[in-house]
Amino acid sequence: MTVDAGVRRESSRSKRGNILAAAIEQFGRVGYEHTKWASIADEVGIGQTALYHYFESKAHCLLTIMRLELADSVDRFLTAIEDETEPEQALRAAVAAALRAAPTDALQRRILQNHMDLLAAPRQSAKEEAERLRSRELVQKIEQNWTELIARGIDTGVFASGDPRILGRLVLGVVISVWRWYRPDGDLTLAQITETVTDAAVRMVRK
Repeated sequence: MTVDAGVRRESSRSKRGNILAAAIEQFGRVGYEHTKWASIADEVGIGQTALYHYFESKAHCLLTIMRLELADSVDRFLTAIEDETEPEQALRAAVAAALRAAPTDALQRRILQNHMDLLAAPRQSAKEEAERLRSRELVQKIEQNWTELIARGIDTGVFASGDPRILGRLVLGVVISVWRWYRPDGDLTLAQITETVTDAAVRMVRK
């Protein structure tokens, strides 16, 4: 079982990381609604009641997966642009980092995009609500990062004038939409998709 970057944030001293990896595999391939909570316990090799030691519900597990992916997205963005002084090169690096993924990463990002609606309304469970609120904070941070990058390009005259917040959201929307339809066994490789999306993102903001 492959554990992705987001799941690797979890301690390897417990079964929590293995549960998350199994959930990503099943939520991503079978669908969250069609995945039985007991089947995750079976895959990890624990009893169903033991799952509740780590996650109080299937929804709690899903929200945790989403929060981990959002946190990883922030880290990938900051790492990608930290040494890039030119706005266009920074944009290209940010898009490339956003679209760099192993098959398990792609599943986790598909799960995130397919369930963003969960972040809209409060949860009754305290643990689920904590994950939801943290995820919303991370979404805001991601949007802020892309906005600031576009604003830097506008301020230096590299990018066309416009509202950096709107442009940032437009570019980000194009990038993350890939995870809704990309499949590792599809006709297009991730490298081909990245090249096309990067060029499209640059055209959206370039003078």
